[in-house]
Amino acid sequence: MRKVNLIVLALVAIIYLLVAPVAWAQGGNVEQEIKALLDQTIQANLKADASFFQKHYADDATIVHGDGKMYTKAQEIEDLKSGVLKYESDDVRDSKIRVYGNMAVVNALVSYKGLVHGKPYSGDVRRMWVWMKQKGSWKCVAYQVTRVAPASQ
Repeated sequence: MRKVNLIVLALVAIIYLLVAPVAWAQGGNVEQEIKALLDQTIQANLKADASFFQKHYADDATIVHGDGKMYTKAQEIEDLKSGVLKYESDDVRDSKIRVYGNMAVVNALVSYKGLVHGKPYSGDVRRMWVWMKQKGSWKCVAYQVTRVAPASQ
């Protein structure tokens, strides 16, 4: 019995040694893909490019803005097209990408300036995107914005 356990353990170790480098390599490629999508998302915000969000947001995406209100993909796109959301600057100061198989989570600290419902807004926000690979393409399935309180003086 002990011999069988050692053989199974050896086989598991061999499989791990063969599969792990491939998984790590794919993870690196995924991180690069997600980083490119983050950059494209920021540019789409600045250009009010609704077609980017039409293509890259899942139809059932959950979107939560800094005011705590939930939006659908259609509402988000309409707000961008109509100018309810207008980005003047959108600077990512820090971001972290974590990959979990066919999902990736991006957390970023962003300095934002623009208009929300016609009112000027500027400040720091934390944004989180959850991306999922669906039918060979990355789709944003969840997006949330949280305001960052100003540092006390």
